Amino acid sequence: MVSLSRPEIEQNGLKEDTDFSFSASFETEPEIDPQGYQGIELTRTEIKVSDADMEKRLNEIRRMFASLQDVAEDRPAAMGDFVTIDFAGTLDGEALPELKADDYLLELGSKRFVPGFEEQVAGMKKGEKKDISVTFPADYSESKMAGKNVVFSITLKELKEQKLPELNEEFVKNFDKYNTLDDLKSEVRKSMEEQCKRQSDEKLKDSITEVLLAANAFEAPASLVQRQIFYMIADTQKRMRSAGMDEKSAMELSFRMHDQFKTEAEKTVRAFLLFKKIAEKEAVAVSDEDMDNHIKELSEIHHVGIDSVKSIYEDEEKKESLKAEILQKKVFDFIEQRANIKVVEKIGMGEEAVA
Repeated sequence: MVSLSRPEIEQNGLKEDTDFSFSASFETEPEIDPQGYQGIELTRTEIKVSDADMEKRLNEIRRMFASLQDVAEDRPAAMGDFVTIDFAGTLDGEALPELKADDYLLELGSKRFVPGFEEQVAGMKKGEKKDISVTFPADYSESKMAGKNVVFSITLKELKEQKLPELNEEFVKNFDKYNTLDDLKSEVRKSMEEQCKRQSDEKLKDSITEVLLAANAFEAPASLVQRQIFYMIADTQKRMRSAGMDEKSAMELSFRMHDQFKTEAEKTVRAFLLFKKIAEKEAVAVSDEDMDNHIKELSEIHHVGIDSVKSIYEDEEKKESLKAEILQKKVFDFIEQRANIKVVEKIGMGEEAVA
């Protein structure tokens, strides 16, 4: 029996000539006898990198070295242009200092502003002044503006367009690791193929999880669900702070998402317990060699010395977390090797799959 929560103790107190008794109640792992994980029917989608995918990625690389040039002709701003603007927002006639900036460089179509803002700047000409109205999302982080209609006074001061460098042998000189344009293209394709493989693996894992959770009915222990929700809230706060949101707003918004996280948390906990039981039933375990190999992979992926990675996992909690991650991967591999898998090929990121 594995206790998952702190015991709640009830006792009758110490009394003369009376036996002392107490009861302890605590949450335990559910009894699970894993079923239906051998010979399951699955579909693996293998994504093939298309010429269009290559062109898109190479253009993204070119944009990293692009320059901005003044628009020569007298035309209105369009999506993809870069504009320098002054703007000031007001709510019910009250100026909002947090929505005011001068000489702000904005790429139209970047979606850096609330929906509707950039679309209304498009169409303006250099030197033009204009008032636009934008409704902020109901879940906007600043409650003062959430769901409210804000009026912006905008002055378009400069209009520029992006000039991409030619994709040729001269362009390759921007990189130390490539000698020729073919070297660059080969590495880009290899990187995209690895990305497609990871996506294919993740989709297959999702399919395995869905099939097995449907075949094995049991409730997720409430204490583990709450713990998982806490992790999800903490991760959400971290990502919001990384995106520039202030600590108070990030905390308030992430805690408001508690109920939204519950379904996903229950699924995560059930999957963890189910795969753990499959590992026990099939004697799947994590060896020291497995740990060493995974640490080596992490070292190569992140270009960090092996000793540096090892030092991270000297912490017992992080070490156990890594073991759980490796164990789950080994269980997935065990199931995949015994599954009946139909392979479907998908050409390009946005095209239909073909058998």
